[in-house]
Amino acid sequence: MGVVSARLSELGIVLPTIAPASGNYISHRIVGSLLFVSGQIPRIDGVEHYVGVVGRDIPPEDGYKAARLCALNILARVNAALEGDLDRVVACVQLRGFVNAPANFKGHPAVIDGASDLLVEIFGDKGRHVRTALGAGSLPRGSSVEVDAIFEIAPEA
Repeated sequence: MGVVSARLSELGIVLPTIAPASGNYISHRIVGSLLFVSGQIPRIDGVEHYVGVVGRDIPPEDGYKAARLCALNILARVNAALEGDLDRVVACVQLRGFVNAPANFKGHPAVIDGASDLLVEIFGDKGRHVRTALGAGSLPRGSSVEVDAIFEIAPEA
């Protein structure tokens, strides 16, 4: 068992099952030493969770949980892209989080902390990243949050 897999077990985290991309795009792409992961919404086994507008339909605390779930889905994509070898992750380089929120909402960073906190819990300093937290007037499938990411990866052993 790798270091990252052991850490996931220690935290009691099981990566979700992922579905194929739901449109005319791919879920990830490796370019050189970078792994780009398409935006992920808070979905488990094909069912959307935390649907609605943060700060209106759902509280910011649930937005945080939604962002955390998005990060879990990102990690499941990374795991698939790296054929189960999460120890190849050198660093999370960038995270972009989109929060479905009303125009007067100001808590975007605290919501996206759900994704950031999870990556640091799992990867430690390798999980620290640059980040953008944005508001959106709507998101796919009515999701409250969507997160995408870029990782630096080591070559295959």
